[in-house]
Amino acid sequence: MAVLDIRQRTGWLFLVVIVGHIVLISAQVTTQRGVPVLEEYTFGTFAEVQRAATSAVNGVQEGWQNYFALQEIRQDNERLRQEVAQLQIGLQQERALAQESRTLQQALELRGGTALKTTGAAVIGTGPDPFFRTMTIDKGTQDGLRQDMAVIAPTGIVGRIIMPSARASKVQLLIDRDAGAGVMIERSRASGVISGSGATDELAFRSGLIDLDYVPNTADVKVGDRVVTSGVDGIYPKGFLVGEIQSVERDAGEFRIKVRPAVDFSSLETVLVVMSAPSLTADATEGQ
Repeated sequence: MAVLDIRQRTGWLFLVVIVGHIVLISAQVTTQRGVPVLEEYTFGTFAEVQRAATSAVNGVQEGWQNYFALQEIRQDNERLRQEVAQLQIGLQQERALAQESRTLQQALELRGGTALKTTGAAVIGTGPDPFFRTMTIDKGTQDGLRQDMAVIAPTGIVGRIIMPSARASKVQLLIDRDAGAGVMIERSRASGVISGSGATDELAFRSGLIDLDYVPNTADVKVGDRVVTSGVDGIYPKGFLVGEIQSVERDAGEFRIKVRPAVDFSSLETVLVVMSAPSLTADATEGQ
């Protein structure tokens, strides 16, 4: 064991001497540029170490800066999203106010364009039964409203009051299957009675078309003709638009006529209630 230990020490000593000798030779030998080989080798080695260290430091620094920059971008994006959301909400509010203003303006124009005494009312509810179409308005007997008063809109006839209370009233719409009104074809002056669709099929009922009955079989009737109130029912003023004829058929010599109402009942917000009794001779809005 002692002999082996001495041999190992001798080997290590020999290796150290050889390395030292190489180092001394390298320190004395110069390159073509006159720089000692040892110095050039040492410089190159440390330069690579410095390069690696600098790259690592720069990478960490750049990553840290990118992290903070990303955080700032996220904050900016969140702020921008909030601003866009606020702008969208403001735009919706502006559109709602503009639409409400247009609706009120149309009601005022209709009120000013007729000699009838009317009062404005807001729609506050609709009936739940799809076959019996009604809506509720925010005025009642305290405001002078009574049963069978006509309800109109800028585009045409809406319906009639069927149940007034002190501060609200239920309105039967013209598309209700039990509704009816005396009408005439504006072009030919042929008379008839408009009534809500008697369809028992819900899909047919939801088509929105209503029936025009009791038109003389000799009358001049065409698709596209306008249908207006005649005033003979004592409820609706004469000459107000009801709708436009969509189809004309004959069944056993009698007309089967379908009319599309002029009023979009799904978008009503404001209506006018006719306070004065309709005149059979006045044609306040005919030709509108």
